[in-house]
Amino acid sequence: MTRATILVVEDERITAEDIKAGLKFAGYKVPVICSTGEDAVRQAARLEPDLILMDIKLKGEMDGIEAAAEIRKVQDIPVIYLTAYSDEKTVERAKLTEPSGFLVKGQGMLSKPFEERELHAAIEITLYRHQMEKEHDQISAAMLQKTSEAVIATNSTGQIRFINALAENLTGWTKAEALGKDLKEVFMPLKEVTSECSLEEVLASNGGPELISRSGANVRVEGTITPIKDYKNRVNGMVVAFNAKQ
Repeated sequence: MTRATILVVEDERITAEDIKAGLKFAGYKVPVICSTGEDAVRQAARLEPDLILMDIKLKGEMDGIEAAAEIRKVQDIPVIYLTAYSDEKTVERAKLTEPSGFLVKGQGMLSKPFEERELHAAIEITLYRHQMEKEHDQISAAMLQKTSEAVIATNSTGQIRFINALAENLTGWTKAEALGKDLKEVFMPLKEVTSECSLEEVLASNGGPELISRSGANVRVEGTITPIKDYKNRVNGMVVAFNAKQ
């Protein structure tokens, strides 16, 4: 069985080498160790790893949470945070990166120092959950492609994570171009929502719903906004379903 490729992001060299040695002994591929957030973003784009082990406190201007947020804008890679810091402020910041597959221990981090068997278990569970989520997303995406409406879905911070063919046609943005972009850049600025409502109700500006396509064409639209909520009823994104207004 092909073992997962893991990107290790850790600025304490001894700790990083210990993690790498343990992972390689367990059969994982560890092509590189990053000590800064900036390098982590570059290497994630280059290597496309299956999982990232990310220390929160890093050298340089970008910490691990900021690096994870940048990576998530363009890549669907699960992250496990490794940190000795588990204060409430750090945990709340980490939550904003939407760690699907991000494992919570105590207040939300796998604390260091940690035992190898604990880390390996966390990796295997995260990889399994991420694969299941990808399969679910693929099924959902296939269904949404069949709908008669244009559909765009975002994450909790407003970046686009899904766009179907009809939405590509109306906005003028291809899927490759739109994924990771802010919704307001591709579609139009919208207010936050907590329940399903019409486009007219959530416009951030006056006037009827009208998007400006990438080609510069003005397109009058109508549709609905539906919030995506987690098991605690917190909004984790939204789904915009719309059509050109006749």
